[in-house]
Amino acid sequence: MVAASFRVAQDDQGRRHVQLFGQWSLRAPSNDFAKLKKSLQPFFADTLTRWDLQKVEQLDAAGASTLLSGWGNKLDSSTSLKPEHAELFNTLIGITKPPSKKTERDWLALFAGVGKGMFHIAHHFTEFIRLLFSLLIEIAYLFRRPQDFPWREFSANVYKSGVNALPVTALLGFMVGVVMGYLMSRQLHTFGADIYIVNILGLSIIRELGPVLMAVLVAGRSGSAMTAQIGVMRVTDEIDALTTMGISRTLRVVLPKVLGLTFVAPLLVLWTSGWTLAGGAFASNLELGISFRFFFDYLPLVVQPINLTLSLIKGLMFGFVVALVACHFGLRIKPNTESLSNSTTSSVVTAISGVILVNAWFAILTRSIGV
Repeated sequence: MVAASFRVAQDDQGRRHVQLFGQWSLRAPSNDFAKLKKSLQPFFADTLTRWDLQKVEQLDAAGASTLLSGWGNKLDSSTSLKPEHAELFNTLIGITKPPSKKTERDWLALFAGVGKGMFHIAHHFTEFIRLLFSLLIEIAYLFRRPQDFPWREFSANVYKSGVNALPVTALLGFMVGVVMGYLMSRQLHTFGADIYIVNILGLSIIRELGPVLMAVLVAGRSGSAMTAQIGVMRVTDEIDALTTMGISRTLRVVLPKVLGLTFVAPLLVLWTSGWTLAGGAFASNLELGISFRFFFDYLPLVVQPINLTLSLIKGLMFGFVVALVACHFGLRIKPNTESLSNSTTSSVVTAISGVILVNAWFAILTRSIGV
């Protein structure tokens, strides 16, 4: 086999002609395409150079790629090729050609994306309403047959969502109360209104901060755990097994979680609010010298008891929303790990957003009560 080689000639106008010979393929073992490309580099850089491949005996993808890379991945009309060589070059150009970028903005794609998002939200809302009605039907069924109530699952969810959440809610509630008490004490002391620290902390914590802080912590802790648990049941086909045995998944899986968190949420509100108030009283004592006894004796005089009732009602609503959202996303998990992680994240974000929206709606309705 004749190895790949070339010869350079020059015409009367000073233009160089490069003529290739031999086997420009991997079948010739003596071919070193890296060395050949380096030898041809001065001619690749000259755009006036003419190339002649008529004497090439054989050309494969390796030899053609070496020449194409030197030509900038394009063929010049002055290059003399055999028909089979031209077909090979055109094939390689089509493979290595980068996709063209659209210069104009595709407005139809934008509208299509918005429409797809709206349909996605509408589908989620429809499935959420369907789950809610299914839950109400199961509750109505339990009024007729109370002996079928899943007490074991209910008590387990009360323990996991309530008792296990006591340390973290107490710690974070106390620290938030310390921060609020410290900042408000500095501002009130500037105006000589130290005594009003009890009014501000009492009303804001009991009416707003306590329930919302509890809901956010429970959504991130218990809500995500519920979604992941139901998701694993979906992945391992336990949900389908319940359906096959004629057992309602809503009765055995969804209802204990929703009722358990709804039941324990008001108690967590009292617990969280109490520790947050304790943190505020601690900061007030350090900054303003207000004693703990005066703080808690004066608290019921400046904060109307109706605010505590509103706080407990918020706890019921927030617990119901967090648990129902967690179960909704858990039942939509597909049998793969990516869907499990995405649905758990979506569950926490949606639950917290729903809590904030419900809190805003409830605050508007009760704006003239207890203030």
